[in-house]
Amino acid sequence: MKKIIVLLMVFGLLGSLLFAAGQAEAADDGKITIGMTVPGLQFPFFVTMMDEAKAYADELGVELITHDSQNQSSVQMSAVENFIAQKVDGILISPMTTDSLVPAIEAALAAGIPVATVDRKANTDKVLIHVGADNVEGGRAAARYIIEQLGNKGTVIQLEGTPGASAALDRKAGFDEVINASNVKVLVSQEADFSRAKAQSVMENLMQVYTDFDAVFGANDEMIIGAIEAMDSAGVDPASKVTIGFDATTDAFSYMEEGKLDATIDQFPGRQASRALDVLVGYIKNGTKPANAVEYINPLPVTE
Repeated sequence: MKKIIVLLMVFGLLGSLLFAAGQAEAADDGKITIGMTVPGLQFPFFVTMMDEAKAYADELGVELITHDSQNQSSVQMSAVENFIAQKVDGILISPMTTDSLVPAIEAALAAGIPVATVDRKANTDKVLIHVGADNVEGGRAAARYIIEQLGNKGTVIQLEGTPGASAALDRKAGFDEVINASNVKVLVSQEADFSRAKAQSVMENLMQVYTDFDAVFGANDEMIIGAIEAMDSAGVDPASKVTIGFDATTDAFSYMEEGKLDATIDQFPGRQASRALDVLVGYIKNGTKPANAVEYINPLPVTE
């Protein structure tokens, strides 16, 4: 019995030593780990953002754990909770809506993990930095483009993004500000959740009520493409209307090449993510805080 007890004590001590050695090795490897979650990879914009973030993280020598929230706030909240449990060094998040992820973000901060937001904002001033496109200005740019193309007259249909998402709110605010000060009339503004399929369905229904319109603004490329598909199906030539989207996705450029889409707004997702990663890594390494808690990249319309 004494031999058994001694052996158990030896094995226990050995296990403790091995665990401690493993912890020391993990602590000494110097590798920074950042968790990144985006609203959904069904959106080409976020595919581009994540791909470019991964490439930039490799350049920085940072391990980036990525997560697809499948367009569900609850899934994204669980992802942040998992990042906290994994004790990542930092979190980069594009929150589903302005309010839904605030508790998870604040839980991460309480655990001593710095958080940066990118593209979409969270309704908290406790994040290290928010880097995004100036979506209000992007909305204004889309409105100016339509006004110019229509000669400051005519009518437009507006398709809005996910209710409560900062990008949707800001793009609409900028668009409405400029368009309402012009002679172009907004026939209707309706939510389509940044979804191609929903926008197609919404546009099909709207065209039955509003048979005469001159332009369509989709607050992302998925929605304007859905609207174009609806027009095609209804026998309405998209080329006869002024159409503009937002995000400068690969599909949008394909539709422009086919002459079905006039323009899109480029908000440079890779540049947004790279800047946010720079700030996070600088803070993790040196405790360096950014000069400004919010940084915006100016979005621009592109036509080819």
